[in-house]
Amino acid sequence: MSDGLSAVFWGVLSFSLLVVVHESGHFLMARLFGVKVHEFMVGLPGPAIRFRAPKTTYGITAVPLGGYVRIAGMEPGPEEPLLGPALAVVTRLRSANAFDLATALSIDESTADSLLITLADWDAIEQSADHEYTYHARFDAELAEDPDALLDRARRVTYRGLSTGRRIAVLAMGVIFNLITAILVFTAVLASVDTAHDTGLVGAVSPGSPAARAGIAAGDRITAVGGVATKDFQQLVTTVARFEPGEHVAVRIERDGVGRVVTVTMARNPETRRALLGVSPRIEAVRLSVPEAFVESFSYIWLVVLAIAGFFNPSTFQASVALSSSVIGASVQAAEAAKAGPLYYASLIAGLSLSLGVINIVPIPPLDGGKIAVELVERLRGRPLPKSFSLGLSVAGAVLLFALIGYLMYVDVSKIVSG
Repeated sequence: MSDGLSAVFWGVLSFSLLVVVHESGHFLMARLFGVKVHEFMVGLPGPAIRFRAPKTTYGITAVPLGGYVRIAGMEPGPEEPLLGPALAVVTRLRSANAFDLATALSIDESTADSLLITLADWDAIEQSADHEYTYHARFDAELAEDPDALLDRARRVTYRGLSTGRRIAVLAMGVIFNLITAILVFTAVLASVDTAHDTGLVGAVSPGSPAARAGIAAGDRITAVGGVATKDFQQLVTTVARFEPGEHVAVRIERDGVGRVVTVTMARNPETRRALLGVSPRIEAVRLSVPEAFVESFSYIWLVVLAIAGFFNPSTFQASVALSSSVIGASVQAAEAAKAGPLYYASLIAGLSLSLGVINIVPIPPLDGGKIAVELVERLRGRPLPKSFSLGLSVAGAVLLFALIGYLMYVDVSKIVSG
């Protein structure tokens, strides 16, 4: 298999696995609360191979990248006030189309059609198998006498019918599943192999580098750069990348228990085009116990949080881009990891799962964190946000996210082309 096809195969497989994990969290929590889940699909919306189970339709779409679950009652904005009367009409007539409903309620057919689609999504009525635009009643006809009580009964199996706390649980469980998966896989991997442990000491200094000219030597511990504390080498790399080549920076070091400050004139990193100090870490190989590996796995969460937070800080944006990958770069890495062996691939999947989980915490619609923020705002207001405003927030957030993804893809392609 060529390198390109290998990257596509492992990229599609890896991201599909991650999204299945994420969507399983939403799916299982919704089902636990008795909410109707119409579909659990692997891939982007479109033509698909479907398997219809009694409660949910499962399947794989023509573009098997990502996935989604379709949960009843997740439409934005306040409820349409005519939903109760509309449900009562269909329940009383036993079947109806948009024309029948429009006539009964003295409304236009487009509004009637919208009401029928919403009620079908709530599983309150059922679309006819023979006539696409006709819907059949699911409740007994005598219940139509009280439209409000009938609608309350229909709402029980919808996301809208949940309390704010349970809605947030449904939204958050995708993130939680990603984080749990990452922690469990990292724990298994770290407990199975010797792990490269960062001692916090300088292992080597590149000859002629800024560090060498400033007198930094192997065995030193760098505790701060430009006034920013650095506890490990990863934090040191991120901090150094904030500065510009040629900038004079105060670096605090410890040598034999004695601290001192040296001034370093930063060089240019040829890969990131940011500042370069010129040191490498002293690494020790250690085998962690399962409890130690479990605790160590949580440290990766904080590293990913810092990396993602860097995208929202102008001073660290370029450094975060240099240390990140888009779906293109991650697909190449997935192919390389799969070739290296199961443990390498498992580690990559854990890292990607962690990244997917953390980025979904960001309070920007349409991410889960953004949806949770909207739920909290609506709880404080005591009523839903206007539908147009909610949709506008989601569009603005999607534009921001796709702009970032597009830029990361551009950077990845540039790296591949340049060799």
